[in-house]
Amino acid sequence: MDEQSYVSLEQRLCLVCGLPFDTGNLLLDKRLRPSMARHTTTGWGLCAEHQALFDDGFVALVECDPERSGVSAGVGTLRPEQAYRTGRLAHLRRDVFMRLFDASIADGQACVFIEPGVIAQLKTMVSAPR
Repeated sequence: MDEQSYVSLEQRLCLVCGLPFDTGNLLLDKRLRPSMARHTTTGWGLCAEHQALFDDGFVALVECDPERSGVSAGVGTLRPEQAYRTGRLAHLRRDVFMRLFDASIADGQACVFIEPGVIAQLKTMVSAPR
């Protein structure tokens, strides 16, 4: 059982892989009461690996299972906490993504959630003879 403290190490969940990572920040209970666990998750961000890829101009394609994700049919927006990640990822350069999918994404957007089969289809396009 975790002992409670008035300080906690901040963690966030990676948008791409869904794993927790340390931010290096300390959280403090202003009343100095032992109310926090050793680690406290405060939201979403990018782990060091995926932040480096984003900084290099890549967009992450995160495959999600629509049947297990908490989204209704016909709704195009999937929030990170709803996404049931399958574990399959691909990274495309931002300009390649926009040409390939004929879509634009915000400059600060690091990832998009895609349906199963899209990454497999991209692999066949890469390995197909020209």
